[in-house]
Amino acid sequence: MQRLLIAIGVVCLVAGVAWPWLARVPWGRLPGDIAIERDGWSLYFPWMTTLLISAVVSLLLWWWRK
Repeated sequence: MQRLLIAIGVVCLVAGVAWPWLARVPWGRLPGDIAIERDGWSLYFPWMTTLLISAVVSLLLWWWRK
């Protein structure tokens, strides 16, 4: 459990440092993502991006356990 938490922390740290470059990647704008913009407010829910990331993480964890 300690190794997993350390690995997650390192990944978050690297993602935070690389954020200016990661923000340019069009992952958060997949078809199926919900974006509502009205006067004075906006709502963005990355539905398909979340499903894609979940599937990739699940496959990686399955492969790692095997």
